[in-house]
Order: sequence, then C-alpha cells, then structure tokens
Amino acid sequence: MGTTNTIKKIPFVDLTAQYRSVKQEIHEALERVMETSAYILGPEVTEFEKEFAGYCEAEYALGVDSGTSALELILRGYDIGAGDEVITVANTFIATTYAITYTGAKPVLIDTHPVNYTIDVSKIEKAITPRTKAIMPVHLYGQPADMDSILAIAQKHGIIVIEDACQAHGARYKGKRVGSLGNAGAFSFYPAKNLGALGDGGMIVTNDKRLYEKIKMMRDYGQSQKYHHDELGYNRRLDSLQAAVLRVKLRYLDQWNAARRKHAALYHELLANTDVVVPFTEPYAEPIWHLYVIRCKNRDNVKDELAKMGVYCGIHYPIPIHLQKAYQYLGYRKGDFEITERYADQILSLPMYAELTAEMVAYVVESIKMVVKN
Repeated sequence: MGTTNTIKKIPFVDLTAQYRSVKQEIHEALERVMETSAYILGPEVTEFEKEFAGYCEAEYALGVDSGTSALELILRGYDIGAGDEVITVANTFIATTYAITYTGAKPVLIDTHPVNYTIDVSKIEKAITPRTKAIMPVHLYGQPADMDSILAIAQKHGIIVIEDACQAHGARYKGKRVGSLGNAGAFSFYPAKNLGALGDGGMIVTNDKRLYEKIKMMRDYGQSQKYHHDELGYNRRLDSLQAAVLRVKLRYLDQWNAARRKHAALYHELLANTDVVVPFTEPYAEPIWHLYVIRCKNRDNVKDELAKMGVYCGIHYPIPIHLQKAYQYLGYRKGDFEITERYADQILSLPMYAELTAEMVAYVVESIKMVVKN
C-alpha cells in the first residue's frame, strides 16, 4: 500500500476530528442542559448512568468526577483502608496505585505478563498475605486481563476483585464486557479515552446493590437526602454537561472501537516481518485498542526521528510505578520487576484513533521501517 506526499503530520491522537463528527449533537446536548440549569446530578447524569450500565452489562452505574475517584470510592465502599493491602500491576498509570494509597491501604505490585502486558496472574498468589483485601487488575491499553484466573484466585482466598477498566470502554473478555466481571469496575472519561468527555469524568459499574447505595451517598457528601449526612462523604460527582456529551458519544462508541480494530489489524499486517514487536491479543480478548503499543530498540531515538517525519507517538509509561519517587516508601528497588522495567525502555504508542485512514496508517509504518532500518 503506497502513500502520497499529501500527508504532512499525523498526531498521536486527534480529538478535534472526533469533535467535528458529532459537533451538532454535542451542541444540542449542552444546550439542553443549559436550558434546564440542572448542572449537578441532573437528569442527564441519571440517564447516562442507566445507558452506561446497560452498555457494560451491569446492574448499576454511578457517575463520578474521574476514573481515579471511581477506583478510590470502590475501595472505600468495601471498607478498604489503613493496614490493608491491594494487589495490582507495576505496569500501569500511577492513578491506579494513587487510588489505593488515598484510602490508606498499601499497593502491592506484580510484574507484567511478558506477552499481553497485563498483570502476570502466575505471580498473584505469592503476593497474598493476611492483609490482602483486593486484587485490582488493569485492562491496560484496552486489552482485557485474564479475568477467569484472577477471579478463581480471589474466590479461593476470599478477597474481592476491582477492575481498572479506565482504558477499556467496550472491551470484551470471553464475550462479556469488562468492568462488570469482578465485584466492581472503574472507567475514566478523560478526553483522550475511547469514550472521552470534554474534561474529566469517571464511572463506577457494579452488580453489588449494597456497594451502589453506599457509593451513591459517598460521592455526594454522604447524603441519604439533602442535608442528611449519614456518613463521611466526598464531592466526587459527575456534572450534567459532561454526562450530556458522553451520552452522545456513547451512541458511537462501538463504531469508533470497530474503526480502531481495523487500524490495529492493518498495523499488524504492515508491521509483520519488521524489527518491532507488535501487540499480542489473547484468544479470550476482544480489545478496543485505546493504545497500539509496539516495542523496539533505541525507542527514544525512534520516537524523535518519527517526529521529524511528522509522525507523533507516545510512551505509556516510561517510569514504572515502583521506581517513581512518590513510591520510594514502598521499598521496591530497580530489578524487582524485570519485565516491566525492560519494556519501559522499549514501548512506543503509535497514533491510534477512529478517524485515522488506511493511508495514514501506511505512512506511519513506512516511516517506522525507514527509521528502524537506519
């Protein structure tokens, strides 16, 4: 597949292109909220919660102000806090572990799987102690973790499973939507996500009615009704303007995810027999390709050279959690998580968004081949 000389720049992500495709509907949705002035926990939030719960094949959904808050409130909803431990993966965005830390609990890290980049389930049981209260798998890059194995371990040890699905809106594990497989799941609506707001936002999904009712109060100052504060609460609400925008975009999410799958398949095809390692999809997984992450030698140089050719890439994530200054107190050292550390120097996220064209993907790959060969 050849490319023309018309391509000058391919951004890592193009939020403007998505906005233009639904511009009129978004403006109408925003106008609807402003006409009613129901800005906080209004009808748009209620309707979006119902729609998103249905989309995720879950009984309940609660809109909150961020994916980080979603994770934290789930933990608090299960009374996880000081003295407790929560097992998660070393290869993730730091918000995963921050949510644990905010409750007073301790993050216990596991190395990443060498092939699928999610938590290495073979290492989970060795990390379980009498203080372990939960496992928090991350569906990283939009790739589902091995949930059957994780759920079996959790059941054996009497602990809960909280899915960090903040990058996996619409992904499926053995035909079922992620986020609704464990005790509860958390989603982020950060603008660059597959389902992104015009600012921050998040969602909790669960089939646990008790948890739902508890967090519903917790996110809104602990109120059972106005000015009746039954327990310590927070101001962690999803606002109506964001909910209205997200309702519009949710109608297109499967269509946009399908486009990403098409782009990923073309990347796979065109990058075959090159000196880069392409992502692997497990037989149980139907990923939504929030990120398309390759591995290559001399990653930083490759990234810089691609930028000179108008191809802009990202790195997710260059410094593992256990090597971050904020987590020095956990006592981990360089070398503790071999796969995570090795891959942190190799991973490169290629341009990936629904509005890419086959020509653009081909140009990215041609550029990679030129840079890697040189």
